[in-house]
Amino acid sequence: MKEFEEEEESFRDRVSTIAEDGKRLWVYPKRPQGKLFKYRNLTAYFLLFVFFITPFIKVNGDPLMLFNILERQFIIFGVVFFPQDFHIFVLSMITFIVFVVLFTVIFGRIFCGWICPQTIFMEFLYRQIEYFIEGNHSHQRKLDDRSMDFDKLWRKTLKHIVFYLISLVTVYFFLAYIIGMDSVLEHISAGPAANPAGFIGMLIFAAIHYLVFAKLREQVCIIICPYGRLQGVLLDRNSILVSYDYKRGEPRAKYNPLEDRDKAVKGDCVDCNSCVLVCPTGIDIRNGTQLECINCTACIDACDNVMDRVHKPKGLIRYASERSIAEGTKLKFNIRILFYSVVLSGLLILIGYLFSIRTDIESTILRMPGSMYQEYDSLHYSNIYTIRLINKTRRDLPVELLIDEKDGFIKMMGGPLMVAKGQVGKATFLLVMEKSMVTKSLTEIEFKVMSNGREMDEIEATFVGPNALDAGKARESE
Repeated sequence: MKEFEEEEESFRDRVSTIAEDGKRLWVYPKRPQGKLFKYRNLTAYFLLFVFFITPFIKVNGDPLMLFNILERQFIIFGVVFFPQDFHIFVLSMITFIVFVVLFTVIFGRIFCGWICPQTIFMEFLYRQIEYFIEGNHSHQRKLDDRSMDFDKLWRKTLKHIVFYLISLVTVYFFLAYIIGMDSVLEHISAGPAANPAGFIGMLIFAAIHYLVFAKLREQVCIIICPYGRLQGVLLDRNSILVSYDYKRGEPRAKYNPLEDRDKAVKGDCVDCNSCVLVCPTGIDIRNGTQLECINCTACIDACDNVMDRVHKPKGLIRYASERSIAEGTKLKFNIRILFYSVVLSGLLILIGYLFSIRTDIESTILRMPGSMYQEYDSLHYSNIYTIRLINKTRRDLPVELLIDEKDGFIKMMGGPLMVAKGQVGKATFLLVMEKSMVTKSLTEIEFKVMSNGREMDEIEATFVGPNALDAGKARESE
């Protein structure tokens, strides 16, 4: 009995895809079939469609999504974010992380099985091509086990050529999210000779992408991905996971249609190993929650199909928490979930507020360094200022400056100010004030930045004048 228990627990001593001697155990998952797999198909191919079509979509002549790290310019759903908006971008990323954490606490690693790009590309693109060229899981295993012949040579060669070509195309689409599809198409049309270093770089990145899906595969989820490692910290007994109902399934035994299973005191699990055959990470879900599980639900579909054939209720493997299986209780809204929910709500409110106060133009007005007031004429003082404008819109904007004070005016140097879309504009101007209005050395001034009759921004600055004593003497002398 002791030896049996040690054998049963030995799976926890090593990663499921690593043998006892340290060698890689290649996983040949059976193609899943079932209701949940159909839903995953729809989700995956929709996300693939969005990934490949988005670089071609433009808003006001610019990409719908752009993450130009080199030039520090980001466009998200047509809204342009400049370095000055970096705090909004950072908060958005933090909010996304908190959302993922909260989602993991409640629903486990469902992101990995349904939305993660690694899973989508592997299971619904590369794996499907492999099924098409090499056959089902048993044919693939036999093909790898036998010695090289013409049939094996052409199948392996074709598969890896197709894999690499898909990787090359995918890498170019990733590049389109950084520099824009127009720039990518220009580089492609110019040919490798125009930019050999860039072309070689793309071949190298494509090779890395190819190796991830041709060789590493599930090792990315098991060993490399940091989110998978966080799962052990974030999950608790209330987290909803893909779980095996051991209270209903044990003790497991082979199915015998001539046997009265209830009288034999056997569980519903018929020990068919269907859940193991379809698992893309090579685990046995019946051993309990494991870090390798990506909650892809392939084992749920496989088990439900078997339960149908043996005339047993579905749901032996299902979405459930460990507590709900052990105690028959439902999900409890504990303190940890409440804390993450409050933090997430606070971040969403803060981001909403920052978006609401975000202006199309960000402007800065500063007095010319080292300058003092000047006598413009016998009735006026003047200060010289510089204005710096960032046009965050995707159109050229004419800019006009106004002040509330009636007894003053602005004189722009160099003519009207026009700021091109997405560019920074600078100008110098004089603010002229009547001497009678300048009663102290520093006078608060409020500028209004206008464009096409609409107020875009308000800026406060100071107007330097003579101190009160000097101003009084000046007025007396006049």
